[in-house]
Amino acid sequence: MTNVENALQSEVLDTQSEDVPQEENDIVPVGAPVEQSSPLGHEVTLISSLMLNLGYMIGSGIYSVPGVVLNSVGSIGLLFVFWLLAPLLALCGVMVYSEYASMFPKRSGARVVYLEQAYPRPRFLVPVTFAVTSVLLAYNATSSVVFAQYALGIFDIPITPVRQTAVAIAVCTVCVAIVGLSTKWSLRLVNFLTGLKLLSLVFLIFTGALVLGGFTRIRDPFANFQSPFSGSTTNPNSLATGLVKINWTFYGWQNAFSVLGEVRTPDPVRTVRKAGFLSLLLSTCLFFFVNVAYVAAVPKDEISSSGQLIGALFFQHVFGKSFTAQILPVMVALTCFGSMIAGTLGEARILREVARQGLLPYPRVFASTRPFGTPLAPLCLQYFLTVFVLVTTPAQDAFNFLVDLFSYPKLVFDAAIAIGVWRLRRRRMLVGLAPSKYRAGFFFVFTYLTSMLFLLTMPWVPPAPGHGDVSFWHATYCVAGIGVLALCGIYYWIWIVFLPRLGGYIIVEEVECLEDGTLIARLKRKHYASVAGTDSGQQEPLLVST
Repeated sequence: MTNVENALQSEVLDTQSEDVPQEENDIVPVGAPVEQSSPLGHEVTLISSLMLNLGYMIGSGIYSVPGVVLNSVGSIGLLFVFWLLAPLLALCGVMVYSEYASMFPKRSGARVVYLEQAYPRPRFLVPVTFAVTSVLLAYNATSSVVFAQYALGIFDIPITPVRQTAVAIAVCTVCVAIVGLSTKWSLRLVNFLTGLKLLSLVFLIFTGALVLGGFTRIRDPFANFQSPFSGSTTNPNSLATGLVKINWTFYGWQNAFSVLGEVRTPDPVRTVRKAGFLSLLLSTCLFFFVNVAYVAAVPKDEISSSGQLIGALFFQHVFGKSFTAQILPVMVALTCFGSMIAGTLGEARILREVARQGLLPYPRVFASTRPFGTPLAPLCLQYFLTVFVLVTTPAQDAFNFLVDLFSYPKLVFDAAIAIGVWRLRRRRMLVGLAPSKYRAGFFFVFTYLTSMLFLLTMPWVPPAPGHGDVSFWHATYCVAGIGVLALCGIYYWIWIVFLPRLGGYIIVEEVECLEDGTLIARLKRKHYASVAGTDSGQQEPLLVST
């Protein structure tokens, strides 16, 4: 075991860049130490990366969001425009993330790594904020809610709050068990389920084509396409709410960046970048034409009032009460299940990176990959948080509120990531490092930042009457999201600023190598007597460890 102390007294820059010669690596690293060989293994290929992205993206969103979005924007035309606009904004995100990934090609975790590198000062502020937020919002509840609704519908069981919550908790339990036992088999299951999900969407699109061709029971499939922009809203809140929901549907294009350190191709950054492009292209085409199928088969007013059950409504209109209509919702349930598996894989890696930075209690436990070679402790933490959210959130508003709450702090982080690109470029230039191999153009960075700022500010504007997506105050999720960030700030000030001043110590970082090869950073108290020039001062763990 080796320990390396770093008092972090100056602004520093991580030098894990693939284009930096070794002799230039004289800058003290920031955050968690680099693992030259991932203890999680190197099981991720281009296909796996693509399936991880698609497995997350093709989830409950395409079967639950269109009705909510149409209720917000008011017209079929704007609905289609938003389904084309969101992936263009996500494309800007891929360009930004690719530049970061090329700077730190051996680091999994994506957003948490990029934030810690872009904002090293104030010391630990950004990592602590991201850590606390990630822990508080590390739930997988939204897809489980939709799974529960469709699963109950398959067996014609009335949907009640208790039944919905019970089924949602059960499917979360199964997901955590699978991902916790084996990464290899989890990836294989993601690949299999993603293939099924792709086939189900292709079938749905094919059915929509039959509807438009007049081969089904739908009498006038083009009724909704007449005057497509009739009823369009100009209310900023409604527009932002609709775009937030569609952005959430496309959320997952960055999932492969979270496992960058586990990619086994010669150029991991190129692999996950290509996976981002391909997943966005495929999902955009599929999602757009699925929405065309919905609009062709279901009357506009029914779509607007469908809530999260637009998929079931589509099947009923096209197939009636036939056996096919009863079986097809199984595809939706499998889609949600596959999305939960893929999302759990990525989010657990993020929590593990938070632990490796020394920002969670018991960092050795949360960063360890024993006994199954998987991040079992982060998975358990994610599971218990998901159960807590499912139990405490009102069932009728659970989906919309959780999507919005999940999105708001992440929008703040993504805006910071966009600005952080410029900060890192300047710092790299000042120390003589070469530009990133995958440098994002100004247009992509600026557009990505602008879209995040729009989605952060417009939800505060009151929605048009009848177009709110929850039964309580429209900006509750904004306040809750800011409250989470404010809680992080208070926690940081007490932990990093107030207590050290009161106790007469500073916080130092100690790197530790665990038996499974995992490298973690542990934050310790170092009293001023030892900082002054001797090693006689005592060091104490800042967080409980074992």
